[in-house]
Amino acid sequence: MQGIRRKVVYVGLYELFAIAFSSTGLAAGANASLERAGAIAVATAVIAVVWNLVYNTLFERWETRQRVRGRGLGRRVAHAVGFELGFLVLLVPLFSWWFGISFQHALVLEIGLALFFLLYTFVFNWSFDKVFGLPASAQ
Repeated sequence: MQGIRRKVVYVGLYELFAIAFSSTGLAAGANASLERAGAIAVATAVIAVVWNLVYNTLFERWETRQRVRGRGLGRRVAHAVGFELGFLVLLVPLFSWWFGISFQHALVLEIGLALFFLLYTFVFNWSFDKVFGLPASAQ
């Protein structure tokens, strides 16, 4: 599977699992109701979909210019870290506002989620590539 179809399937599956996991974590970390945390998890998923499409398009554009093909451990780690750093910049102000918490509390909350999602992203991407094959940019 290649192109836009691959990206849509990837993002849909990734975000479905992400909403389920992050609602619980956000509720606990912000001392908020599951409903309130679930609402921000859905909003976060929408932000993530847009960021994911932008980031992966840029990453794959960069990847096509590399001499070394494939996605080894180093490239997968770099991909996950870059995505999460960009996401952190987007989410900290949103969490602070939504939960009525300090910027520092929102930062700690986001760092906790980022650590979880670093592992989740790595495992999800590896699994997705195993099931659907590598994208053309990595072949």
